[in-house]
Amino acid sequence: MRRPLRRELTFQLVETARLLRTHVDQRAREHGTTRAQWGVLGRLRRQEGLNQVSLAEQLDMQPISVARLIDRLEDQKLVERRPDPRDRRAHLLHLTPQGRALVDGLDGLRSEIATDLLGDVEEDAIRIALETLATVRERIRAHRQDSATQPAPPFADTAV
Repeated sequence: MRRPLRRELTFQLVETARLLRTHVDQRAREHGTTRAQWGVLGRLRRQEGLNQVSLAEQLDMQPISVARLIDRLEDQKLVERRPDPRDRRAHLLHLTPQGRALVDGLDGLRSEIATDLLGDVEEDAIRIALETLATVRERIRAHRQDSATQPAPPFADTAV
């Protein structure tokens, strides 16, 4: 029995994302890093000076997980924490020269992965896929915001 197209696309997106994460994890390990570390480094290259909470929000991760990643990256001398002049309890995150060199070097790997996986897929098909994914992302964000602003259902009266 064939699934309706919308369900099939949703299934394929989830399955493809899982496979892609595994593939990128493997390729990142070959270069001495992890996909999560690569994501942190890439985000900081685009937006240096974020604090850990903002970085966690942008990466859709828990702040404690980001803190552990930053600890490891700091131990490897790839990221440094600098005091936030506006909040003495917070630190701002910056790439070190070694961190910048690593993330810049990973750009070639990113291009290689894209070329390997997309092969001879036509540019128009890629453009349509990107538009579709952008629509899906926006709908997910809208659903998240809707559920975050909905009041919690009242507790059922369980008193006997």
